[in-house]
Amino acid sequence: MMLYRPGRAISWAFFKIFCRMEVVGADIPRSGGCLLVANHISHLDPPLVGAAIRRMVYFMAKQELFEIPILGSIIAGTGAFPVKRGTADRGALKRAWTLLRDGNVVCIFPEGRRSPDGTLQSAEAGAALVAAQSNVPVVPLGLIGTADVLPPGGVVLHPHPVKVIVGEPLHLDDLRAEKYDRLLLNEIGRRMMDGIAGAVRQGLNANAGLQKRGNHKSK
Repeated sequence: MMLYRPGRAISWAFFKIFCRMEVVGADIPRSGGCLLVANHISHLDPPLVGAAIRRMVYFMAKQELFEIPILGSIIAGTGAFPVKRGTADRGALKRAWTLLRDGNVVCIFPEGRRSPDGTLQSAEAGAALVAAQSNVPVVPLGLIGTADVLPPGGVVLHPHPVKVIVGEPLHLDDLRAEKYDRLLLNEIGRRMMDGIAGAVRQGLNANAGLQKRGNHKSK
């Protein structure tokens, strides 16, 4: 975790100067456990969230990243922890629950992988289970613009505005249960993705409004 603060400072400077980062919407709880759930459109999404959120954020990241020389050590040094995609990784789930119960902020990308075209996918069952059993505020984030800075498959960074929209905490109390079946997890996942979709729409609508006002002034 010794790399988190310097890494966040670098990310903040990059996104603020190179990408004119904006953070709008609700406030993240200043203390206590908090689960952030966000859409995933670029490799830049985790550092953007880290730069935008003032509290330290622990990320659940795919196991393959930790197996890459040097990069794996850097990711581990920021406090991220691995998850095996496509499986019920009990170790990763337990790590997330422990961090949340200890009052930390954890971020997961419920879709489990980057969307190639920005279209929101269904939430994976593991993500829904973390939200269901953590008993902490679940806050949706809408990430906009990172795919323009670093397109899928690209290696060159392009200057482009990015925005993080913080949605209102989701209400999941009516879905708490001693045991969670597939139908219940699907409903929790649907609410998470609906919350993320709402945050994304808020950001896109704001951008559209700015463009319309700009066009009106130019006439």
